[in-house]
Amino acid sequence: MSFTQDRQYYKFCMYGFLKNLRFFDAFFLLYLKQKGLTYTEIGSLYALREIVTNLSEVPTGIFADTFGRKKSLLLSFLVYIISFVLFYFGHSYSIFLLAFILYGIADALRSGTHKGMIMKYLKLNNESKHKIAYYGHTRACSQRGSALSALIAGLIVFYTGNYNQIFLLSIIPYLLNLILIWTYPDELDFVDPKQRHSIKQNLAGLWYALKNPKVIAIIHSSAVFTAFQKASKDYIQPVMKRVALALPVLIGIATTKKNGLLIGIMYTLLYLLTATASKYAGILTGKFKNLSYKSLIIGFALGVIGGYFYKIHAWTWALLALSGIYVMQSLRKPILTGYLADEVPNEILTSVLSAESLYRTLLTALIALALGVLADTYGLATAFMGISGLLLGISVLIHRKKH
Repeated sequence: MSFTQDRQYYKFCMYGFLKNLRFFDAFFLLYLKQKGLTYTEIGSLYALREIVTNLSEVPTGIFADTFGRKKSLLLSFLVYIISFVLFYFGHSYSIFLLAFILYGIADALRSGTHKGMIMKYLKLNNESKHKIAYYGHTRACSQRGSALSALIAGLIVFYTGNYNQIFLLSIIPYLLNLILIWTYPDELDFVDPKQRHSIKQNLAGLWYALKNPKVIAIIHSSAVFTAFQKASKDYIQPVMKRVALALPVLIGIATTKKNGLLIGIMYTLLYLLTATASKYAGILTGKFKNLSYKSLIIGFALGVIGGYFYKIHAWTWALLALSGIYVMQSLRKPILTGYLADEVPNEILTSVLSAESLYRTLLTALIALALGVLADTYGLATAFMGISGLLLGISVLIHRKKH
């Protein structure tokens, strides 16, 4: 291994592992549909979450860089826990509205903060040259957490026959993460007077960084595909449900229980794939030229293909295509985070990452709302083909114009 795997490395890995033990993720859209919400209402909730995150991104990023990244993360997980409780008790659109708002605020407090701490740690230990491989390994642990989360959630649904309990159980790993973050070294918190910058200094640095065309190009490439994947990722669940129903196993078992177990297993396999993609991002970057653009085009193309297979009821092929979007996102994330860290001083990295998140959340809100409305109006297959095709065409045009 080219970089040092010390105690803090394993803490970074454990953070991502625990963060992704959101047992409800594998059934989120199915849970909301079970509560009687339409795709338009679900899309509006997803969009609202992104708008709330959008409005909070830059202020929370500057808060983290100015007053301490540990404080920002600790507050984030407390807000997450409150939202989980509301999801558990939710029975109406208004309750879910409040839960999504809190979830969005928690996302804003967290986004970019932990990445900034990782990059700072690598800089302090003279290992910044390994940033893509290092972050790729820590993100692989996050994906392994998602894999285990999906399997446990599937077993819970199988034995209980409902989705509610998985929200309460998600609180446990988040409490453990609160304790873990508290043990991070203070040198990563930016509370030392010699390291701490004023709000004015951070704003000035952020503005200077965002005037760099290369930084803007990296932010756009990262944000547009992340937004697409985030807005569309839960729509894989109806496809998984179709595949689960078609499998000739667990005959005689209640449909909800059967779907719960099989969807959990499918998600587990999917996240093991995404973990592998993140782990080898650093190696693949050195072997393939312009991998960030190629993976962008492949990802959007998979969206079009997945929508087409959904339309003709080729459920297994649709599942494989939509799963590829997850894999492309896991491959791209470490690469583009590393590119951004190369162009931006670490002292304002969290603020710049928050600016990227602001742009991403705006795009996510638009895509989520458009997907929901189009799915209710024309069907999920047409919605996927239309949105994916539009983003694919725009990306190709921008690339050609740039060159």
